[in-house]
Amino acid sequence: MIRVVVVDDHDVVRKGVIAYLMTEPDLEIVGEASSGTQGVKVANETKPDVVLMDLIMENGTGIEATQKIMEENPNCKVIILTSYYDDEQVFPALEAGAFSYMLKTSAADEISSAIKKAFSGETVIESKVANKMMTSFRSHMSKAHDQLTERELEVLMCIGDGLTNQEIGDKLFIGIKTVKTHVSNILSKLSVNDRTQAAVYVHKNGLVKK
Repeated sequence: MIRVVVVDDHDVVRKGVIAYLMTEPDLEIVGEASSGTQGVKVANETKPDVVLMDLIMENGTGIEATQKIMEENPNCKVIILTSYYDDEQVFPALEAGAFSYMLKTSAADEISSAIKKAFSGETVIESKVANKMMTSFRSHMSKAHDQLTERELEVLMCIGDGLTNQEIGDKLFIGIKTVKTHVSNILSKLSVNDRTQAAVYVHKNGLVKK
């Protein structure tokens, strides 16, 4: 049996979801809550396998509740079930530890399937949410280098050419300490982890000088 807690401040929605999930023979509803704060308390008391979590609620948001639940119950899987899928909600929820992200417009059997998949370790992102995430990611990647100063862009091009910090300093007539500062700023602005990824970014975005 998969132990489930449902957290939603709309009684009709919460009761409706619970009523359907109770028809699933391998799902057991072990608790429910009408706020994020209460949801954390119920999760701590019942130790569920999966929590269905609304996002926008009174007395504690779903994002805050998700983070607290994951801190105290790291083996629990939190599935966001909400009407919202803008960047201001999706990315913070996933960063807080949400395992899957579903919309309330999803069919009932899709929600129960997401619960079972989460229990077995498979993440489910509703298609509208996934498409929005990809659009945001592509937009970020295509514009990331626009944040760079003219000097940082020159340094990035040198990184793309495979130059070392010393070689970059010699080419641009700047000190190695200054080069290191530029490199650090570049990695941060491009959201990449190292010089190799920065070089890949250069080539993927056609920034290599002909």
